[in-house]
Amino acid sequence: MIIKESAENYLESILVIKNQKGFVRSIDIANDLGVSKPSVSVAMKNFREEGYITVDSDGNIFLTDKGLEIAKRIYERHEVISKALMALGVCEETALEDSCKIEHVISDETFAQIKAFLKSKNIDF
Repeated sequence: MIIKESAENYLESILVIKNQKGFVRSIDIANDLGVSKPSVSVAMKNFREEGYITVDSDGNIFLTDKGLEIAKRIYERHEVISKALMALGVCEETALEDSCKIEHVISDETFAQIKAFLKSKNIDF
């Protein structure tokens, strides 16, 4: 399944906001990603049409199983890569910024090896 980086960021944002607040609205996504509300509206329309989200009558946004699968994959990559970078001595702020970029382009093989390495060193992620 191939999906663009910006779409991955939106889905990951929905997951993170849901975990933090218990609900997700378009304005929450706009604030989290630093994008305009109209940009979020267009993205949410596309995600609904593609089956990644549903929206209830109150405007609450929910990931479908399809959307959740992608969001969890990207979030896991973010967490693991940032922990790996910090374990190498990169400061937290830079590690978090860099992991946001790397999480979208890293191969499955490399990611699996990073996870295995962290586990072998008993580094939690």
